[in-house]
This record gives sequence, structure tokens and C-alpha cells, in this order.
Amino acid sequence: MIDKVEDTAADIAWMRRLAEEGAQAPMQGNSLLMFGGLLYGLASLFHWAVVAGVLPLAENQLWIGWVVATVGYWIILAVTIPRLRRNAGVSTTANRAAGIAWSGMGWGIFAMFLAMAVLGWRLADEAALNAMFALIPSIIMVFYGVGWAVNAAMQRSRMLWTLSLASFGAAPLLALFAGQSEQYLAYAVALFLLMALPGYLLMRAAKQA
Repeated sequence: MIDKVEDTAADIAWMRRLAEEGAQAPMQGNSLLMFGGLLYGLASLFHWAVVAGVLPLAENQLWIGWVVATVGYWIILAVTIPRLRRNAGVSTTANRAAGIAWSGMGWGIFAMFLAMAVLGWRLADEAALNAMFALIPSIIMVFYGVGWAVNAAMQRSRMLWTLSLASFGAAPLLALFAGQSEQYLAYAVALFLLMALPGYLLMRAAKQA
């Protein structure tokens, strides 16, 4: 009887230790954050270079950079997500919550662009459309702020809370440059510093864990 009690206690202790290790597991999918920040940061630089006259292209060719970035990111998603699922290891609540948050954020951005496309088709006021599209960088930074906030809450990380607050703070700062070519230069800097660089650092930390 005593042996059975000791075995049960040992099993409970082992399960508790396993749960604690799972809760401390590093966040997954950091490479996706890095590549997203890099690709869309480069697309934003391309946008700025065209509008500022650095590249000899017309403004009706601005779509090229964004389409290339989006197609490139889809390819990375198609390659990376199956690999992450194969190497998932312990599936923690934190990882599941963060994955759902970032996935929802991506679909939210997609829905926002669809809504703006519909508005562009419905409205004939060019000034209103320009003002609406000038808000896109700010709105996306708000989405990123929410994503980092979920990560920060799940990981109990002050650094991630700082990233979340910085992303929220970047939104009104980017709006200050609305209507100027510098807006997309500033947006590129925000994407590199608040998405690509943190994604790389988190990915490196996860590999070392």
C-alpha cells in the first residue's frame, strides 16, 4: 500500500514537473515574425523609394513591392508551418494562445484590406481615400501591439510588454507623417525594429533553450 502511495506521489511530481517545463517552453513561430517584418519592411522601403523619386517608377507601380512581399511570405508560411507542427514538442497554453492571436491578427489585416478595397470601389472622393489609406501603417502597428501584448501576458515578459507599448506608440507617430513619403520610410523602420529584430532575437533564444 505504501509503495502504491509513493508511486502515485512520484507520478504526480513527474506530471507537475512536465507541466512546468511545458509552461516555460519558448514561443514558436518566431521566424515567421522575423520574415514578416523583413519582407514588409523591404516593401515599405520600396514604397518610399518610388514616392520619393529614388526609383524611376510611377506611383501606379507601388503594388509591385507589396505583392512580392505577400507572395514571398505565403511561400514562407507554406514551408514553415508544417515544419513547426512536426517539431512542435510540448504544446503549451501560451504557444496556443499566441498562435491564435497572431493568426487572428493576420486574418484581421486581410479583412481590413478587403474592406478598404470595397470602400475604394464605392467611394469617389479621392481625398477621403488617400486619408483612409494613410492610416494603414498605424492600424497595422496597432494589430502588432495586440499580438505582442498576448505574447507578453502568456510569457510574463517585460520585454514583450515593451514591444507591445512601442507598437501602440508607433501608430500615432506614423500618422504624423501622413501624406508624406517619409511615412513609409518610418514604417519600414518600425517593422524592422518592432517585428523583424524581435523575431530574430526570440528565434535565436528558442534555439539556445
